[in-house]
Amino acid sequence: MNPLPALHTDRLAPDHDDPHDARALFDVLVAQGLRDESPTRAQALAVLRTTDDDLLDLVAAAGRVRRHRFGRRVRLNYLVNLKSGLCPEDCTYCSQRLGSTAQVLKYSWLRTEDAVAAARAGIAGGARRVCLVASGRGPSERDVTRVTAMVDGIKSEHPDVEVCACLGLLRDGQAERLAAAGADAYNHNLNTSEATYADICTTHEYADRVETVERARGAGLSPCSGLIAGLGESDEDLVDVALALRALGADSVPVNFLVPFEGTPLAGTWDLTPQRCLRILAMLRFVCPAAELRLAAGREVHLRSLQPLALEIVSSIFLGDYLTSEGQAAQADLDLLADGGFVVEGADGDGRATALPDEHDTAIVVSGAGAPSSETGVTVRRRGPGTSVAPNA
Repeated sequence: MNPLPALHTDRLAPDHDDPHDARALFDVLVAQGLRDESPTRAQALAVLRTTDDDLLDLVAAAGRVRRHRFGRRVRLNYLVNLKSGLCPEDCTYCSQRLGSTAQVLKYSWLRTEDAVAAARAGIAGGARRVCLVASGRGPSERDVTRVTAMVDGIKSEHPDVEVCACLGLLRDGQAERLAAAGADAYNHNLNTSEATYADICTTHEYADRVETVERARGAGLSPCSGLIAGLGESDEDLVDVALALRALGADSVPVNFLVPFEGTPLAGTWDLTPQRCLRILAMLRFVCPAAELRLAAGREVHLRSLQPLALEIVSSIFLGDYLTSEGQAAQADLDLLADGGFVVEGADGDGRATALPDEHDTAIVVSGAGAPSSETGVTVRRRGPGTSVAPNA
């Protein structure tokens, strides 16, 4: 028998004026999360519809579930963009999409030694997982061979560091090849709900993404799959994709916030507030209480000064830059963690990782046609893989 009281979640409208309703909801969600039980769809929707007056209580509740599973630990992840731009898919949110005029870096496959060197920089900055990412619909057999060589190179130097591949839609046998080479995980995000997937992409289907996550899991790779918030989705879409991720068994869930590049169909789309981002993260923590919830692209421009509160909910972040946009200085990330009393997984001594010297954290100011817009806050990546400039790690 469940000792928790019944809760009328339909009373938790955005304009409710009884704080006890919200607190009762949070108590129920915490108790369920500690038992690794999923909230109902109505409960998850109620989280997204709480008010700003309830926000700190919501973060504290989600933080209780986070600390039960992960303590104060934070895992650092590092992206290596193996092949940038030139993608034949038409995902509306992506700066690398077919037809994109975004002034992002465009290059074909990195050499194995260059990919390993890029990974080495992230690991020196404290990363415990390296994510090898390549644009495109999916890898050819030759592409898989390239990536297995990179996995081997990274693992030879750093056997304790996890390697996650993100190469698009997988075909028969490809996940098995990656696993045999030593890859630990495979990332393929669902991005949004099945009901609205066709609104953001027409060159493949939601079912194709689900199939790839299932292929990865079936091959013994850790299934890494997440979403993008800020695409114009409804509360229902966010809850549905969160529940789908739980059903798929995703044990690593990256949460991206749309970076609306000029030159893409979603340019100028700024629908998120810092408070909305925190509610989304809290809802995901309750839906996926045991998952490594990862704060990913767009956190700097959407959460802004509320990033420290997000760290009370997530247990993982990307260090440094993203695929085609720049993140904040890596040392600033490490300082953010230290100031919050978090322990970096795998770090020596007091738990703080050591970033590369300050000159590696200097943002590159792009002039001319590729200049980042001061209005949008989107800074195109001009350092790291594919450039002659040291990475931000």
